[in-house]
Amino acid sequence: MAKINKIAIIGGSGKMGQWFARLLKEEGKSVTLIGRDKTKLAEVQNRLGVAVSTEISDIQQADAVIISVPVDFFEETVKQMSLFTHSSQLIFDVTSVKSIPVDLMHRYITNGQILGTHPVFGPGARSLANQNFVLTPTTPQEEKLALLVQDFLAKREAKVQIMTPDEHDSMMSIVLGLAHFIAIISADSLAGLEKLKEMESIGGITYKVLWTLVESVISEDPELYASLQMNLPQLPHFQQQFLKNAAVWSELVQNKDRDEFVRRMKTIHDQLEAKSNNFGKAYDNMYKIAEGL
Repeated sequence: MAKINKIAIIGGSGKMGQWFARLLKEEGKSVTLIGRDKTKLAEVQNRLGVAVSTEISDIQQADAVIISVPVDFFEETVKQMSLFTHSSQLIFDVTSVKSIPVDLMHRYITNGQILGTHPVFGPGARSLANQNFVLTPTTPQEEKLALLVQDFLAKREAKVQIMTPDEHDSMMSIVLGLAHFIAIISADSLAGLEKLKEMESIGGITYKVLWTLVESVISEDPELYASLQMNLPQLPHFQQQFLKNAAVWSELVQNKDRDEFVRRMKTIHDQLEAKSNNFGKAYDNMYKIAEGL
């Protein structure tokens, strides 16, 4: 793989695009952010000190291209950029969904080497250290590239997993999709309460952690979360299972069926304990999270 010096980020004025721009500039790379909003690009240029452009054709000058756009706009973006890629170029996407974007890159990009990636963290991360990163190669050539990217990330203390796009999306249906779904439903349940501020002031650790999850999701761009919810193929199945289980537990409480409640909770405890290496540390970990708030 040739040395990478010039990197173009499509959708670079977005939060994750800016995050990668900072990282790569610190690595000594020449970074160009490509977007549609001239005003926003100018603001980012002044703040980060990187080049900007509204012309997608400028990716021709780059050794590598990072696609950082919502999955809903991904096909349009890849169609446009495919006219300007070249055979020696590396092309990465950083969307939270993998099957659809990887398929689209294979369909439209005939010049350049592609690799699906997913940084499983947000723009609030201070560095790559201890952050989860997923790579989803689908060909032998992509597998070789994935190993090189894995080495780059591991040297910066990121935690890297390599899997297929379908495996990724199945896991993300739980890791992101269901977690966000629970946060949104919780937010919807709390929003109408009259004494929310008072509850926040007297809430214990469990409530503080829940409230932090709720705020972290609801304060972000709803378009992004809607896109994620609509594009994880297996998420509806897990959502229906969650709602079914919620109805069962609600019925136990309404019927005051204490014995069955306790029995079910003990059964779940044993199941999770057998599957999780850190299960016994969960309560202490929750306190550590809350103390850092």
